[in-house]
Amino acid sequence: MHQIQEELNWERQNFESAHTQGSFQQNGLDSANVEIKKLQTHIQQLEYNIQAMATKRSQLLKESMELLGICQNRFLNRLNEWRWEQRKAAIGFPFDDNLSPLQTWAEQLLGMNGNLRQELMLTGELTSELQEGLSQLVQVLIESSLIVDKQPPQVIKTQSKFSTTVRYLLGEKVAPGKPVLVKAQIINEIQARNLANVHGDNVGELINNSAVLEHNAATKSTCSNFRNMSIKKIKRADRKGSESVTEEKFALLFSSEINITGCETPYRIQVISQPVVVIVHGSQDNNAVATIIWDCAFSEQDRIPFVVPDRVPWRMMYNTLNSKFTSEVGTQHNLDQYNQHFLAQKIFDKPDFNEDFSNMMVSWAQFNKEVLPGRPFTFWQWFEGVMELTKKHLKTYWSEGLIFGFIGKQHLHLILKDRPNGTFLLRFSDSEIGGITIAYVSATENGGQKIQNIQPFTKRDLEIRGLGDRIRDIDHITYLYPEFSKHDVFRKFYTAEPTLPIGGGYIPVSLQLKVGMDAQRPTSSTPSSFNMDTMPSPHPSFNVEPIAPTPIVQGPETSQSSFSMQQFQSPFNSPDLPDEIIDGATTASGLEPMLPDLNFFD
Repeated sequence: MHQIQEELNWERQNFESAHTQGSFQQNGLDSANVEIKKLQTHIQQLEYNIQAMATKRSQLLKESMELLGICQNRFLNRLNEWRWEQRKAAIGFPFDDNLSPLQTWAEQLLGMNGNLRQELMLTGELTSELQEGLSQLVQVLIESSLIVDKQPPQVIKTQSKFSTTVRYLLGEKVAPGKPVLVKAQIINEIQARNLANVHGDNVGELINNSAVLEHNAATKSTCSNFRNMSIKKIKRADRKGSESVTEEKFALLFSSEINITGCETPYRIQVISQPVVVIVHGSQDNNAVATIIWDCAFSEQDRIPFVVPDRVPWRMMYNTLNSKFTSEVGTQHNLDQYNQHFLAQKIFDKPDFNEDFSNMMVSWAQFNKEVLPGRPFTFWQWFEGVMELTKKHLKTYWSEGLIFGFIGKQHLHLILKDRPNGTFLLRFSDSEIGGITIAYVSATENGGQKIQNIQPFTKRDLEIRGLGDRIRDIDHITYLYPEFSKHDVFRKFYTAEPTLPIGGGYIPVSLQLKVGMDAQRPTSSTPSSFNMDTMPSPHPSFNVEPIAPTPIVQGPETSQSSFSMQQFQSPFNSPDLPDEIIDGATTASGLEPMLPDLNFFD
């Protein structure tokens, strides 16, 4: 258009010159008129071309703005998907947290918007519909580019430090000058639904709640890092019915005012974090985590904050449990169909082994509101205890498929009933939180068979003596189901017993597990190997006299630890003994002094 306009200007000048000269010439009048008419025709053609191209230009600008809007909507959708995947990562779903591609996308959208606005300036149509459309697009882009890169913990204890990071995708386009300060405040569910009216109305007091937006040239990222934030106090809403404080959800709102290069007016930007539950004591942590898991697993992507369904299909619940278990434990070994079936039996209180649970609905109350039948704990509290035990003490066993895991007694008897005596498997206890038990085939007095369940081992037990060594100690379990020699499978988990003096003139000691009626006192008088049935005298001034063991009746999940306080007449409670003797005796016996549960005070 510029070239044609220049040509038009030239031809108009030629036309004026030719017309002036022709009016003074008498000879060759016809020839001059022909030339003038040619110029007129050419000028008219150039004017028509310019008009047609101007119309085409307006059409192309409109199409470009529409396509830019489509690209920007795709970007915003991908940004929402990234946030959605970030939320799902809390329950173990895979998540790529790399924001660089989205940042490049945002920067290109902003650059193209600026190019189109420049084109409109060249046309002189600054007040046109196109200009308004581009201004609306750039406003949405600038306001949507603030991201919570590293979410705060979703369970936050008051008076405890935590960190979070906010990133601005258009950081390199921020106008130089005054530093940009991002401020944080805590908001409740009602405020999260109406962010326009949040400012100034605080429901909690945040410490260290502001941070400067800083650009990192190496990573090309612009972030505000809140490193030492804490919640000093929180104001809770009125609870409904039986609602617990661990069911109330809050969020952190981050906001700032920002100037972008090439844009005349400042923009107010803000973003909220994922929901958080605020607790005041460590004992509330388990129930708070349940609230977050239900929120992250079952909320809709474009929900009203922070609405969640009250009931979900069992298949969704199982996928959540499996994902959370494998990610928390750090394993690739998933829960299998037998585990899934028993978990369904557990949460629905349905003992029938053959029932199909896939389409049954699980309620929030069944998950973590109502205690399980005959138990003092909820389904989630029980499941989380198993998960923690596996994470800290059984990860390798589970990853190698050595633990059967979740299995009901009906199924247990079904698969073990025809196995040889001594066949055993490892299953998680369904009667106590965080326990693993050994179920094995045993002979009865009349030559038949019965299935025994050894008293579950808890975290405390496995800290004293590992599972592999405990399995080695039990002579009458020989084959891991279906038919693997226990020594072949568990030998690498055995620890070497001390054979030489450890120095200082002391004799080395060791622990050994005894089960049921096998827990008899050894007859050897030399305590060279300390097991849980005998204990050397802790001080030369007195001896520990054993008494006859009490007979034990073994139930579904019972055993006798080889060291029982009923087997000894202990002088440790004598007021005449010095404290160091009492401490030494309790240490030697593998017991801990009776102290208050300090964890309660957290």
